[in-house]
Amino acid sequence: MKTDPALDELAEGFRESLRLALYIARNMDADTDLSSSQISVLRMAAGDGMRVTGIARNLGVKVPSATEQIIRLEAAGLLLRSPDPADSRGVRVTLTPEGAKALAEGDRNRTALMADLLRQLSPEDRTALAAALPVIRRLTELPPAQGPLHRSANS
Repeated sequence: MKTDPALDELAEGFRESLRLALYIARNMDADTDLSSSQISVLRMAAGDGMRVTGIARNLGVKVPSATEQIIRLEAAGLLLRSPDPADSRGVRVTLTPEGAKALAEGDRNRTALMADLLRQLSPEDRTALAAALPVIRRLTELPPAQGPLHRSANS
């Protein structure tokens, strides 16, 4: 595979920025009732909900770990597990009305904390960040990258 040093440098810088951004999100957890991970599970369960396997994949954990998190949130009255109407072998997780309220409150609190952090940036930095957001969003919509271990036999 041919390498592009400029692209590799961009990839490394972006990957490191994501890692540090994760620390910012986790630090916000100290001032909130729900962790970032729990908020993520609630967000995935919004609307039509999501299967446990999808939640686990999106969290980057195994199904038993996601199930543990889901059971805690269900015990708190924030989630409901039920058979997946499309496949009775699967379990679909949806928000309860209390879960929807907790998600909205968690989002409000985290937005306020992030706004406080962003206030410390210069107007030019805020403009640059705003311009980068659509690109970051597009990255989340791309298919997962396939590393050397995932190449097909024909590559």
